[in-house]
Amino acid sequence: MTDSVVGNLADLTIDISYRSDEGNVVRDFYVPCLSRARLYRRAAGYFTSNGLALAAKGLAHLIKSGGKVQLVVSPNLSEADIEAMHSGYKSRDAVMEDAARRSLESAENELVRDRLSALAWLISAGVLDIKLAFRVDPETKRIRRGIYHEKIGIFSDSHTNHVAFTGSQNETEGGLVENFESIDAYCSWLDAQGRIPRKIKAFDNLWSDETKGLSVIPFNEVSRAVLNRFKTVAPPEVDLEELGPITTGKSKRQEERGPRVPASITIREYQEQAIKSWLTNNGVGIFEMATGTGKTITALAGTAKLYAGIGLQALIVVCPYKHLVKQWAKECEKFGLAPLLAFEARHRWFDELTTSLSDLTRDPKAFLCVITTNATFASDAFQQRLRYFPAKTCFIADEVHNLGASKLSDVLPENIKLRLGLSATPERWFDVEGTDRLKKYFGPILEPRLGIREAIQLEALTPYRYYPVLIELSESEREEYLELSTRIARSYAAVGGDIEDAGLSSLLIRRARLVGTAVNKLVALRKLAVEKKSKSHMLFYCGDGSVESNVDDSIRRQVDEVTRILGAEIGMQVAKYTAETELDERDTLRQDLDSGRIQALVAIRCLDEGVDIPSVRTAVILASSTNPRQFVQRRGRVLRRFPGKEFAEIYDMIVVPPKEAYTSESERSLLRKELKRFAEFADIALNAGEARGVVFELQKKFDLMDI
Repeated sequence: MTDSVVGNLADLTIDISYRSDEGNVVRDFYVPCLSRARLYRRAAGYFTSNGLALAAKGLAHLIKSGGKVQLVVSPNLSEADIEAMHSGYKSRDAVMEDAARRSLESAENELVRDRLSALAWLISAGVLDIKLAFRVDPETKRIRRGIYHEKIGIFSDSHTNHVAFTGSQNETEGGLVENFESIDAYCSWLDAQGRIPRKIKAFDNLWSDETKGLSVIPFNEVSRAVLNRFKTVAPPEVDLEELGPITTGKSKRQEERGPRVPASITIREYQEQAIKSWLTNNGVGIFEMATGTGKTITALAGTAKLYAGIGLQALIVVCPYKHLVKQWAKECEKFGLAPLLAFEARHRWFDELTTSLSDLTRDPKAFLCVITTNATFASDAFQQRLRYFPAKTCFIADEVHNLGASKLSDVLPENIKLRLGLSATPERWFDVEGTDRLKKYFGPILEPRLGIREAIQLEALTPYRYYPVLIELSESEREEYLELSTRIARSYAAVGGDIEDAGLSSLLIRRARLVGTAVNKLVALRKLAVEKKSKSHMLFYCGDGSVESNVDDSIRRQVDEVTRILGAEIGMQVAKYTAETELDERDTLRQDLDSGRIQALVAIRCLDEGVDIPSVRTAVILASSTNPRQFVQRRGRVLRRFPGKEFAEIYDMIVVPPKEAYTSESERSLLRKELKRFAEFADIALNAGEARGVVFELQKKFDLMDI
């Protein structure tokens, strides 16, 4: 094969790292490089017959190109082998022959034998040369225990281009396929640090037996003779069916050329209006859209217009939680993007982000999409990279209300001028200053504002039936509530109503937890669960406090006791969904709920913001804070549209507080706001009259008939 057919390594776009959880390392890296290389130099630790056979399959690419392979491996010497050499029973060569023979003759699998046939052919044809490396004392040259375990590789083409890699993989079947492995890769055409020349020199020293502490000898004749027993006359076929087709080697991330609205997605009129408002306002502003109305799609469609109109080069998306990063990634992929997920450990994303930013300076048509968490975004490592993003970068903040906190608003990038905030509730609860900071940076809340009422009218959300369930406090809970309310009133007056005061905040949290875990909620839960025992696609929202177990009088978290009641007592198939639930397990649980394999999820706060489970038909809210954001998020979570879902059901457990607690105007003001939200939600329900009637009882009790 000529050079023009073999190709040029520089035609490939090499990622800086490859991991087993991100793809097939053999298919995505080894095969594309082998198909373009004229020389493959590999030092790979110890070998097995299975591993050499697997390597032979990929190495067959070099046959027609006239390429060469130099492989340095370590014979698996036993203690008896080393003792035999040291005692003079056997020569070094004889011991090496025995070790190689044991490794090669262990092939039992027919497929392995076929591939060893290819390996033998490659050696006999002069394509492959193997040398054995073993550890020696630098002074005496005596064999030492342990094995040569370095792992480096270098691909070189006929155009003086090189790709080097290091990592955890051995040239074994386990290393290449079965184990969880990772490698780091370097390209000579992007090697400002000079890594490639050092790797080449290290291998050349190894090959010529000039590495201190090692002895490297040719693959001996006896081992060749053993291997030749597998050899066939015909050259091996290039069969890559098991690994998939040969790719160009370019990652999706580096092939992308900006966001595009997919044909499968129809942008609604209100979404078009929101995008127009944002662009007319010079690419700044906040979308206030009810949960489930498509804020993510609207935002991405807006960036697609920016890409088409001004040649947008980069997109940064910041989310409060890890699971939202993954959810955004799925949506970005629909728009033709392959985002870099920058969260958790720095080594997983920092180098790739640096390289990608460098690519943007060389290729004006390149596009970079990065999705990160609030925590990683605020880190020094991420902040260091922000200054290198190009002028045509768009910054999107999901659940933007979270960025109003001073520690986050202080690190918002001033050099990025295209900004978009997303939230169903952008106003920060009892934090006027934080809300002002958001609006100062992201811009005003844009029209159209889309609340739940408007979203249902536009058929963007599902209609619902609302069932407020009034819960009375027990006597002991009532006494504690009154005591806390007295202390709250005094503290409120002392700090001038500053809700962020530590003392006042602590008292409010204690009272909220008391209300959230009221014992009579579990009584109401049992009754409701019996009625719903055969139903599926349900969510149960719990408070983060503890309750007394009905089984053994122990104190348990409400979420644990609710899970026990629904499962052990009622016999429903349920699962917990909390912050302790691993991300992968969360995905599985949502899929199980969608499919009906489980009937319900019992959650605390993990489902409050942004999580998509549109199949949910029933929500039972045992607790929620007085913060309107949580109120809107939890009730709105069940309203996403889904095939066959004509309406949703919401059961809302509302604790009836002691009337004596609401004598002060400050307390009546808080209760007024809360009852107003209940009334508004009742008013737009399918069963508005029934739901409003329940709330009406509370209005009468507390003399708040003007709501």
